[in-house]
Amino acid sequence: MKLLFGLISLFLSASLWAAPPKPPFYQLNASQLAVVVNRNDPLSAEIARYYAEKHGLKPEQIFQISLPTDRSWISEGELAQAKAELDTALPAHIQALALAWTKPYRVNCLSITYAFTLGYKEGICQSTGKPTPASPYFNHASTQPFSDLGLRPSMMLAANNLAEAKKLIDRGSEAWGSFPRGTAYYLTTSDKTRSARAPLFPPTQTVERPAIKIENLHGDVISHKKDVLIYQTGLTKVDKLETLQFLPGALADHLTSFGGMLTDSSQMSSLKWLEAGATASYGTVSEPYSYPQKFPHPQVLLYHYLAGATAVEAYWKSVEWPAQGVFIGDPLAAPFRSLSPRKQ
Repeated sequence: MKLLFGLISLFLSASLWAAPPKPPFYQLNASQLAVVVNRNDPLSAEIARYYAEKHGLKPEQIFQISLPTDRSWISEGELAQAKAELDTALPAHIQALALAWTKPYRVNCLSITYAFTLGYKEGICQSTGKPTPASPYFNHASTQPFSDLGLRPSMMLAANNLAEAKKLIDRGSEAWGSFPRGTAYYLTTSDKTRSARAPLFPPTQTVERPAIKIENLHGDVISHKKDVLIYQTGLTKVDKLETLQFLPGALADHLTSFGGMLTDSSQMSSLKWLEAGATASYGTVSEPYSYPQKFPHPQVLLYHYLAGATAVEAYWKSVEWPAQGVFIGDPLAAPFRSLSPRKQ
């Protein structure tokens, strides 16, 4: 673990910490996750059943709420009713949530993962192009977020059909402790506005433990790569995804305004990353402007993921202002977890 930290700290920005932190001992596991089902959505129930089977969850870890299925959004009142039902039912040992549906994905202008994790915040929707509240979980050392901070990071098990959901869940299950020898690709594109994260990309280098490569590139696409572990870029649409091979547990996202509009975006939906083979992704559900704080911080994401965090932990910890961003994928994907079991 000391070697891991020493190598990763070579590319961490000095602005992140006054003193370099010791990587946390990650321990979130399947016994601490709740799967939330929309009882009005038959596909939601099927996804939850398969997820429980693949990750070894018990029936009592599946919880039902009621949400509409005919639109991509819910109101603040609909959220309050569903969240109150869920919060009352959840036991204290549950640390994170898997939301087993694709639609609805937002609460007014806020993402549904933010709303179930940190609650609804008034005033944001009046001007979405301004800074939004900072997450107390950003780059935090906690490995038990509900016990330590009173929040349960959530991620949507998003898919358009059961076949796609099963492929996603299979990848997440296969990723656990696999220690893939992959490459993290960071692209500074010709789109200057959507390349706002480029100064935060780590430099090209080889990390010895865990054994991965980092490539900091200039260009609009990568193609015909068979070792994609991380892919972060900035474009309205990312081409050549069909030529790539994503490793189990791969994380991928693109900085653009409406990637988090999963089912009705005028740009490339973040769901396309999962359909291409990634295991988790992120996108904004309303106009964020190009604040890098509203998108995953590349170094923070990579740091926590390589330290053994699950996808839900690493992705949530990497976004400082997550109000408008939706997290999707398999929350329990953890390719670099070796020091604790999947279940306790």
